[in-house]
Amino acid sequence: MTPEEFKKQVFPLKNKLFRFAKRLLDSTEEAEDMVQEVFIKLWNRKDKLDEYRSIEALAMVTIRNQCMDKLRNKKYTIEKIDNLKEEVEEALKEDTKDHSDVVRKIHSIIKTLPEQQRMIIQLRDIEGYDYDEIAYVLGMNENAIRVNLSRARKKIREIITQQNLYEYQRN
Repeated sequence: MTPEEFKKQVFPLKNKLFRFAKRLLDSTEEAEDMVQEVFIKLWNRKDKLDEYRSIEALAMVTIRNQCMDKLRNKKYTIEKIDNLKEEVEEALKEDTKDHSDVVRKIHSIIKTLPEQQRMIIQLRDIEGYDYDEIAYVLGMNENAIRVNLSRARKKIREIITQQNLYEYQRN
């Protein structure tokens, strides 16, 4: 693969890789570093990239693995829903119709989900991947993807409903 072909095929993935890494690491700087590391790994394999069915899928799997390694090395703890309830309650207290506030609230709820569910929500609902693509990227079967996605969406609905009922009862 020539440098021009590499630029055409790999560089357009930069934003998608960054969003996925940022969702996992919750840090802009670390996500940028991960994207650079993945680009370096792909560049080092440039002669073999033609053997892969999808360079995008390879890049997504690589960034996921890089992020997971980073999280393990940092002994990163995933925040539990109970620990963030107060933060979400505070965010929901602001009675506003502003779309960006609603999006921020949903993103803060997504951050409380288990790691696997967060990755699936990111890939399916935000990035628009199909179930088979998610299964390939995460190394899971499609039924497990569907179950985890359903559970994640249900949990998000429950938290939003609970917060809205709490606000309604207070007023």
